[in-house]
Amino acid sequence: MDSLIIDGGVRLRGSVKINGSKNAALPIMAASLLADGPSVLREVPNLSDIHHLVALLKELGAQIEHQADGSLRVEIVDSANSHARYDLVRKMRAGICVLGPLLAKRRYARVSMPGGCAIGDRPVDLHVRGLRALGADIQLDGGDIVARADKLVGAEIFLGGNFGSTVLGTANIMCAATLARGTTVIECAACEPEVSDLAHYLNAMGAKITGQGTPRVVIEGVEGLTGCPYTVAPDRIEAGTFMVAAAITNGEVHLENVRLDHLMAATDKLRSIGVLVEKANGGCTVASARRLEATVITTQPHPGFPTDLQAQFMALLTIADGNSVITEKIFPDRFLHVAELSRLGAHLHKEGATVIIEGQKRLEGAPVMASDLRASAALVLAGLVGRGTTTVNRVYHIDRGYERIEERLNALGAKIKRINQQELEG
Repeated sequence: MDSLIIDGGVRLRGSVKINGSKNAALPIMAASLLADGPSVLREVPNLSDIHHLVALLKELGAQIEHQADGSLRVEIVDSANSHARYDLVRKMRAGICVLGPLLAKRRYARVSMPGGCAIGDRPVDLHVRGLRALGADIQLDGGDIVARADKLVGAEIFLGGNFGSTVLGTANIMCAATLARGTTVIECAACEPEVSDLAHYLNAMGAKITGQGTPRVVIEGVEGLTGCPYTVAPDRIEAGTFMVAAAITNGEVHLENVRLDHLMAATDKLRSIGVLVEKANGGCTVASARRLEATVITTQPHPGFPTDLQAQFMALLTIADGNSVITEKIFPDRFLHVAELSRLGAHLHKEGATVIIEGQKRLEGAPVMASDLRASAALVLAGLVGRGTTTVNRVYHIDRGYERIEERLNALGAKIKRINQQELEG
């Protein structure tokens, strides 16, 4: 098990290229189960979650080749197995994304309940409700979702939940509806860019989807889909994390391959607290050379402030002037990083789904423990400005969403070393 050793106090400067979106690539890869013929997926990041889904798709009959340019060639060559086993699905919540494609293409799917980060309840009832509306018979058996359908028929489906729309639920229903007979209307669909990217991929394969990026998505069923080349959109969460890295170190970093229109809420908050964000050459430049102002953040479904940047912004606001407030509306329990940031000297007070951050002039290096993917990123960011040395343990979490993060931050001037547990104990 690896750890990151961070020597804080360096201003980041330089340029970094943002990779393709993990959260877009995973459902796009799963949607390849719908296609006849191969798809070539470009800008798929090299991450542990991607590797886990590759293993799952291979077990479901996919032939996957890693090409010289880093793209993935995916072709379904065997449709005999439709069981997504617990041993594979438990490693990532995105494993649930194979449910809709398998049901639509093979009329049968057996998918284990998903795993992933420990950030709160993620019920799959909305996935089940939507697929049942399309005509599927769904039962739970031994921790597996078992779905059958002789045929799927278009329907009007409402996907609103207690904490807003469901991203992966929208992806599953959208995929299933592409091969259903007739028209499907999804109301309260997730508007996240990753859902739009999936719709663009499905349309490139021959689907007829309109309204993606809005709460009302319409899918006209087609007879079949054909594999195609497709480039995955840039990762807005990785981009937001590097933007915070520039801001928290009072640095100046140019980010290549960024869609600022996917990051409007985060960009607005950065500017409001005193960070310069400017469009530049297909990306943006982020700079901060003075004290930051306090602010109030409430996470919301897109286009609101993304929950996946909540922890990173909390790290940033620990060194802002005054008291900031963050309220988590998507996953109210997503605050495991609060205790670890406090170990670094942050003054944080949690009340239910809200954290009050009392800004400090500096943080202090200390050993900390990563609890989930985005919390890991927050601890690395805090370590960049912590006086002395910060050790972030259990960084396998961060490897799920950030490719070679220590190497890319070091290229900007950071001082980070990756070591394994034996080296740490030695």
